[in-house]
Amino acid sequence: MGDDAADTDGDEQAELTYADSGVDIEESEAATTALIDAAGSTVGDDGTDAASEDADGGEAGGDYAGLLDLGDQYLGLATDGVGTKLLVARALDDYSTIGIDCVAMNANDLVAAGVEPTAFVDYLAVEEPGERVAAEIGAGLREGADRAGVSLLGGETAVMPEVITDLDLAGTCAGFAAEAELFPARAEPGDALVGWQSSGIHSNGLTLAREAVTRDHSYTDPCPFGEYDTLGEALLEPTRIYTDLLDPMREHGVRGAAHVTGGGWRNLDRLGPHRYEVTDPWRAQPVFEFVQRVGNVSDAEMHRTFNVGTGFVAALDADDADALADATDGRVIGRVEAADSDSGADDATVSIRGLRL
Repeated sequence: MGDDAADTDGDEQAELTYADSGVDIEESEAATTALIDAAGSTVGDDGTDAASEDADGGEAGGDYAGLLDLGDQYLGLATDGVGTKLLVARALDDYSTIGIDCVAMNANDLVAAGVEPTAFVDYLAVEEPGERVAAEIGAGLREGADRAGVSLLGGETAVMPEVITDLDLAGTCAGFAAEAELFPARAEPGDALVGWQSSGIHSNGLTLAREAVTRDHSYTDPCPFGEYDTLGEALLEPTRIYTDLLDPMREHGVRGAAHVTGGGWRNLDRLGPHRYEVTDPWRAQPVFEFVQRVGNVSDAEMHRTFNVGTGFVAALDADDADALADATDGRVIGRVEAADSDSGADDATVSIRGLRL
């Protein structure tokens, strides 16, 4: 991050990491791999996998959506929740925006695969039912659906007092794409990287952000930056929805896109075993600088955990990158280079202004 985050009053405290806060990315990825290996995937009557495979053996759509071949098009599905951002909402007793996050996390994953989000269903599990809270969540879901341009088809509410503390919110988004519309999800050396701003922390890394902020502050403390009344409001800033980028990305020949969520900038390695050199990312919003300062969080840990100001990235031919950036509110933030010969054929590397993650 910037030099202005270096001189901090948080430097005297121990350095915080995501793992110290309770979320170990490597353990999480290992558990996810174990789940996938055990569950496997359904195959069609012809013995082929449900996902589309391109001519070079790569899987079209990437890792962001499950794809089912319907013959003339693909059905894309993504499912996700709001995470521990819910604890900030509970602390402020304000659930009016988390529905936007729930829609956003799912719709953005479909966009990263090249799938047009169409419909959304939610799952709300509560310790005990409450009309006001349910109404606030419902209003957020409606707002999120409007921003994403999807139909809100309802969902399920479950009352589970011995399983749930307060509440949990998750959802599933469905969409469609012809095979030619799916992103190959495979960048190529020489490609440019175009990035788009985030709206803030979004809905990943909140465990680390909460741990940092509550070291010496509370969520209800006045916010020293931006137009927020409290620190909690800054953390609750809704996730930006990127569905408006889908058509321009298709028109300009995007090969693959990355929704910068869990794992931060390491999400770029889903686009293939290359070197991703990010030289000009969007500037981090003040909330990131505040979290880094009060948590004494290293630059590398910030970029491995958060979007740090850039919430969505696309890889495409360098000759088309400026046109895509101009057609949207994006900017060229870096490039794709061939992997280091000594890094291994299957290893991707990501560097942010020379900082290797």
